[in-house]
Amino acid sequence: MSDNKVKEFEIDFANKKLFVQIGKMCGLANGSCLVKYGNTTVLVNAVASKKPREGVDFMPLSVDFEERLYAVGKIPGSFLKREGRPTENAILASRLVDRSIRPLFNKDMRNDVTVTMTVMSVDLDYSPEIAGMIGASIALSISDIPWEGPIAAVNVGLVDNKIIINPSEQESLKSKMRVTVSASEKKIVMIEANANQVPESTIIEGIKIAHEEIKKIVDFILDIKSQVGKPKFEIAKIEISEEMINQIREFSKEDLKFALDTNDKNIREERLAPIIDRIHEKFDEIFPEQESLIDECIYKIQKEIVRSWLINENKRVDGRAMDEMRPLSAEVNLIPRVHGSGMFTRGQTQVLSVATLGVMRDAQTLDGIDGEESKRYIHHYNFPSYSVGETKPSRGPGRREIGHGALAERALEPVIPPVEKFPYTIRVVSEVLSSNGSTSQASICGSTLALMQAGVPIVAPVAGISCGLITDGDRWMTMLDIQGVEDFFGDMDFKVAGTHTGVTAIQMDIKVDGLTYDIIEEALEKTRKARLYILDEIMLKAIKEPSKEISEYALKVVTTKIETEKIRDVIGPGGKMVQKICADNDVKIDIEDDGQIYIYGFSSENTNSALLFIEALTKEPAVGATYKGKVVKTATFGAFVEFAPGKEGLVHISKLDNKRVEKTEDIVNVGDEIFVKIIEIDPQGRVNLSRILNT
Repeated sequence: MSDNKVKEFEIDFANKKLFVQIGKMCGLANGSCLVKYGNTTVLVNAVASKKPREGVDFMPLSVDFEERLYAVGKIPGSFLKREGRPTENAILASRLVDRSIRPLFNKDMRNDVTVTMTVMSVDLDYSPEIAGMIGASIALSISDIPWEGPIAAVNVGLVDNKIIINPSEQESLKSKMRVTVSASEKKIVMIEANANQVPESTIIEGIKIAHEEIKKIVDFILDIKSQVGKPKFEIAKIEISEEMINQIREFSKEDLKFALDTNDKNIREERLAPIIDRIHEKFDEIFPEQESLIDECIYKIQKEIVRSWLINENKRVDGRAMDEMRPLSAEVNLIPRVHGSGMFTRGQTQVLSVATLGVMRDAQTLDGIDGEESKRYIHHYNFPSYSVGETKPSRGPGRREIGHGALAERALEPVIPPVEKFPYTIRVVSEVLSSNGSTSQASICGSTLALMQAGVPIVAPVAGISCGLITDGDRWMTMLDIQGVEDFFGDMDFKVAGTHTGVTAIQMDIKVDGLTYDIIEEALEKTRKARLYILDEIMLKAIKEPSKEISEYALKVVTTKIETEKIRDVIGPGGKMVQKICADNDVKIDIEDDGQIYIYGFSSENTNSALLFIEALTKEPAVGATYKGKVVKTATFGAFVEFAPGKEGLVHISKLDNKRVEKTEDIVNVGDEIFVKIIEIDPQGRVNLSRILNT
């Protein structure tokens, strides 16, 4: 491609250089750009099909965030030595961008659109997700694809009580929150946050500061568009004649109102089915070969009813007040033998969470581009078809399940105790048993219950709740704890999780072109009050505090730390020593590179026995130390005991028992294993032991 077609643009972005190149690569895409943020490089392409897809009633958008391990100088660890299915982080980044750009497509758009962000190099101080988001906005803006952008995005950190835009890797490690905000020039389009119990007021302050930085990038993109943007192609409008929708409305509106006016999802669906059949029976002949448009009319009329009830009559389909939650309940210890279980029910939404405590080597190994190598708190979310009364076969977790599991993980991670206090890998699985809205927030509540019942000493309990929105021109209203039909016909699902102290996670999904600060502030305040009620009146009445003891079915743990040069002594040649310790004591042992050792077993006697052996193996004998040793020789004056490999001491006959011993063999014989304590080390280094431990 000739150089005169190549355009390059630069801007200072949060005190760092953002560089955009257009026209050098990917000439066949509808829109393409190469974005460099520091040394992070992302190639972004937007492509649309020539014709609308037939038979669909949604905007067919695909967003892919493709990680290439060459970006961080790695070769994939798989057998094939190439990237396979997207990592969890790549899926979450795709969802982040999807939720930011989707609301700005025309509702009539039926052309397939694919946005692909290929991460080609990574500098950990410069977020590839932010570079990809901005690149997606540029690619769509300069393409001929109809889209109402641009938007831009930033990460917001909180370091030493100071708001920082796009924090570096080191700043992120110290930050109390990570809030990703995407916005247009006037409104906030997407928020996703994880935070360490940060007050709502601080998060709002961060969003406002973020928006000011975003506006500069939006202007930058508009300038790029003015120079290299293509004219947008026409959308094939979905034309529904006024005659059709008016006739169907007159025929069915009152029946549809009756069907929708219930708090029971099953009753609603039972009422709707025959009404929809009657509509088709009457109007399929009147409007032949337009069944899909008839279904669109039915959808629009239901939407009109629900939204009009809400914004004009302050009426909800289940009769609740706008700030009223559905009936709530919480239970723990439902499943035998598992390490912890908790169930949270909100109306017809019900989630069972199960906690499992594992050894440190059970931590999840990560093979991605973000520098994180493992994690010890893992949260998985399952959404089976039976939870919504459907018969689909299970095909493993999709992007939605991965996203909701990650949201719950982010919500609870700030309260998970550090490894020094609780040396376990922790996995929680949330099983959605019944779904009528807000299952992700129910999974957060249920998982808190399961962790507490499992004996995990969490810093504070966490609850989650969602807030909805209805808009009508300049009018708007929010409602608490939206159920499925309000989510389906509404404009927002604003999910917030947190403790008594502050927010731990936020995820905002919208269907309109953005939110004002007033809407965000009201949603945060409503969810804060609801969260406190759920914690105090529901969850903490089911379980007041974490169990003092972990389950009898979970491995117990003791820890010790040795000098790093002693690690080889514990492992032994070919791992024989550590294998022997594990076999002799029926334990599992994890050894860290810094000399930290974790010993797991079902019996405290076994773990302590293994601990004594390791300490004997790695530490110099000291008066007062206790060991488990083996009798290697007996004599008239006592027994010689090997208390550590290659280390022996004498138990004098007078120290074999509390009472007088006539003959050594009356108490011990060669091969016996006994506990001994060092009572003296003489100047020649000879060790005197006692079998009487309380002396």
